[in-house]
Amino acid sequence: MISFLQHNPTKLWFGEGQIRQLKSELGGTGKNVLIVYGGGSIKKNGVYDAVLNELHKADAHVFELSGVEPNPRLTTVKAGIELCRKEEIDLLLAVGGGSVIDCVKAISIGVYYEGDVWDVISRKGAPDRALPFGTVLTLAATGSEMNNISVITDWEKNEKRGWGSPLVFPQFSILDPTFTFSVPRDQTVYGIVDIMSHALEQYFHRTENTPMIDRFIESLLITVMEAGTELVQDLHNFKLRETVMYAGTTAFNETLSNGTDGGDWGSHQIEHAVSAVYDIPHGGGLAILFPNWMSYCSEIDPSRMKKLAVNVFKISPEGKSELETAKEGIAALRSFWNSIGAPSRLADYGIDDSKLDQLVEKSFMKDEVGTYKVLNKQDVREILLRSM
Repeated sequence: MISFLQHNPTKLWFGEGQIRQLKSELGGTGKNVLIVYGGGSIKKNGVYDAVLNELHKADAHVFELSGVEPNPRLTTVKAGIELCRKEEIDLLLAVGGGSVIDCVKAISIGVYYEGDVWDVISRKGAPDRALPFGTVLTLAATGSEMNNISVITDWEKNEKRGWGSPLVFPQFSILDPTFTFSVPRDQTVYGIVDIMSHALEQYFHRTENTPMIDRFIESLLITVMEAGTELVQDLHNFKLRETVMYAGTTAFNETLSNGTDGGDWGSHQIEHAVSAVYDIPHGGGLAILFPNWMSYCSEIDPSRMKKLAVNVFKISPEGKSELETAKEGIAALRSFWNSIGAPSRLADYGIDDSKLDQLVEKSFMKDEVGTYKVLNKQDVREILLRSM
């Protein structure tokens, strides 16, 4: 293992009815609250009313920013920054899934940043202060409710960037599984894929002597597959929603990377390029790209893929090479994602190779892609072609 420091300052309120904690969480933050949300589904499923009821109990002055996109855009972030400055907002409240929370994280540092907030997002500038914010989660997927990571898209440049700062851990997050009951089947599927991808990417590390972390990840994957198989057929099942919701938070709150090199996030970089150009659902893109990344990398080093195949998918290694066992495990992952309704080819979104060069270039917003296998541009091109 590698020496590490674990510190996560987010207070997590988990369970049915925990929205009642919102009033107490507002106690020392001031009265002007900006709630940020997406397309308005929270007004149909009762979450909006539940949030407003608690805010009114706290005598908060409520302002709103709606319309956050599934791939949150820089223009929306800048609109939120201006609104915060104009209304002297004391607290931001993200009510939604990872996209809304990611947008709020960028707004929170942009309020006090003197330059262009894109400088921070593109890692050319560093913030020194952030506006406090909390979250009310309505979609289990990204884990953004308990980490310091955000992804923002500059649609005018077709650039999608992941970034982070110690300043953008939520102060608190409220997770009520009943708030995810209205999530439709396709978004539930994308969430399951995203959760599993986060766990898998941390699994593909190069650190020795990590048996407990590896088993944490394997256990989470098995649990999500068991619950996910039933959940897509029973969307209002509290126990299943509860299981998947907590798995989503745990998959990306640093628990699964303690003592390791952090894993390989190359597939995420490639997906960011695809969704920056084509604006497809993030989970859908990962379902297509990740097994092809695994297959390509297994041809160089199949050891971790074999371990995954044996321990998670119960593939027998007897009489098979490491690569053969690894390939069977990758096929089992693909089969599971297909079984719950995830896409398997970029063609499912009408994407062909006409912008292949652009996708390759935009995958290299960082100097390198990947760590388990450091990919060059020809490698990324091959993975994209296999995904078409």
